[in-house]
Amino acid sequence: MNTGSAKPLESAAWRKSYAAALFETDKTRLPDRIAQAEEALALRARELFHAAGDNIEEGEDLDDARYALHALRNAEQTDHRMPHPSEAA
Repeated sequence: MNTGSAKPLESAAWRKSYAAALFETDKTRLPDRIAQAEEALALRARELFHAAGDNIEEGEDLDDARYALHALRNAEQTDHRMPHPSEAA
């Protein structure tokens, strides 16, 4: 049974994982944080797909988070490929 009280808790879980990825300062842990957040987003998206009710706003939040994580992953990968300006000299 899906109750209204369960929805905010499940929403909070993916949001916490997403925030952990966004604010991770250890570059060695960042890829794992991003992967964990993407997994949490996918899980919540599947839950919303099967849930009754109006979940449009959270669905849009999930889409926005997915795009942000994609950009963060691309930035992190690009950062590894490009030498730091101090190394170029």
